[in-house]
Amino acid sequence: MSAVSRFAPSPTGFLHIGGARTALFSYLVAKRLGGKFLLRIEDTDRERSTQEAVDAIFEGMAWLGLKSDFAPVYQTQRFDRYREVIAQMLAAGTAYHCYCTREELDAMRAEQQARKEKPRYDGRWRPEAGKTLPPIPDGVPPVVRFRNPVEGDVILDDLIKGPITFANHELDDLIIARADGVPTYNFCVVVDDWDMGITHVIRGDDHVNNTPRQINILKALGAALPQYAHVSMILGADGAKLSKRHGALGVMEYRTMGFMPEALLNYLVRLGWSHGDQELFTRDEMIALFDLSKVSSSAARFDMEKAYWVNHQYLKVTDPAVIEPEFDWHLRRLGVDPANGPALQDVILAQRERCRTLAEMAEKSLFLYADLQGYNEKDAAKHLTDEGQRLLAELRAELQLVADWSTPALHKAVNRFAEVRGLGLGKVAQPIRVAVVGMAVSPPIDQTLALLGRERTLARLDAAVAWARPRAQA
Repeated sequence: MSAVSRFAPSPTGFLHIGGARTALFSYLVAKRLGGKFLLRIEDTDRERSTQEAVDAIFEGMAWLGLKSDFAPVYQTQRFDRYREVIAQMLAAGTAYHCYCTREELDAMRAEQQARKEKPRYDGRWRPEAGKTLPPIPDGVPPVVRFRNPVEGDVILDDLIKGPITFANHELDDLIIARADGVPTYNFCVVVDDWDMGITHVIRGDDHVNNTPRQINILKALGAALPQYAHVSMILGADGAKLSKRHGALGVMEYRTMGFMPEALLNYLVRLGWSHGDQELFTRDEMIALFDLSKVSSSAARFDMEKAYWVNHQYLKVTDPAVIEPEFDWHLRRLGVDPANGPALQDVILAQRERCRTLAEMAEKSLFLYADLQGYNEKDAAKHLTDEGQRLLAELRAELQLVADWSTPALHKAVNRFAEVRGLGLGKVAQPIRVAVVGMAVSPPIDQTLALLGRERTLARLDAAVAWARPRAQA
């Protein structure tokens, strides 16, 4: 039987960073075993589930490249199947109707708490040999409860946490269908995993207590049990519960911040898992090396600075052709048409050493695609002086004669200009930067001028001289 894993979010909000890590782990397990990965939308909570959240999940998964091998499954489209299984369980005696009212259940809970007992359903409607059930009350629609075993234990051999034992007598009879006929989460999950042949369930450790109940339902149905792995939570770098200030953001917010999807996956895979001292992994390496038995059972810590570092390393070594579509997206967000300037891959090569994110790269590359909106006040005061504007005017005349507008030719021209005047390159390059970029920071000046092009360079040198001359004379 081939491996099938699933990621099964509830569409009550955006795809957050913890969910993305769980999805990644599930995806990697399936791919390493040569199996399939499935996306399932668990939308039985109809009051809280929204189409907006569904769309956000699809968008986040698509951006991360975690592609489902099947058409997405929606639980709300499977109600007929759930009712069919419930009818079978009622007929087999593994489920039963319970007519307790809300008031009775509240009173039951209050009495148990007064006796310092764990609140739980007391089984008053559970059929037993020789037991007389209460008379069925008029006008009370029943729920359906699973007849949980009362003897023995459920032993969960968790692939991350190791063996965990649950005593059956500690588990009460779970409601599997509400009074309005809507099946409950724990029941739907079981039927879905059974029908879809799920062999590996990887999910957050907040589901650990659901697992023994789900195992017992699977056993009652005669279904094969999947292997379970419960991933520990993610904390902030300070050890506190992850919040927005730590990085608990929607996945697509990381796109807006300038992360590459592969870089974000690279960071997430290292939250709780490692392979020696290796920090950077290609997707193929993740698939080949990932092993749930090497995932820590302790909470992972999210360090935003480390995430930025990983993203920067990825930008520095990745083929610019892979980065180009995301860089294009960021420029367009800034209102820039990437066709109105140099080739994006050339800009990526020039900028990636000094930019940790694509958002930063796009901001620092605006001068290549859009008109300057003025000069940095401090940089202009320092470099667009009387001497600076004279140098720019002279350099402009020499650059106009450069026939081959390329990085090597411009490097030679600017260096020769500085040498002839006995100036260090910085004394020349900084006024040029302010003139053509608007500030004193850019890639190497020869690359900057080559990317900007002859026409824009000469026009901006003219504009800077015109701007600086009256100020120098004042």
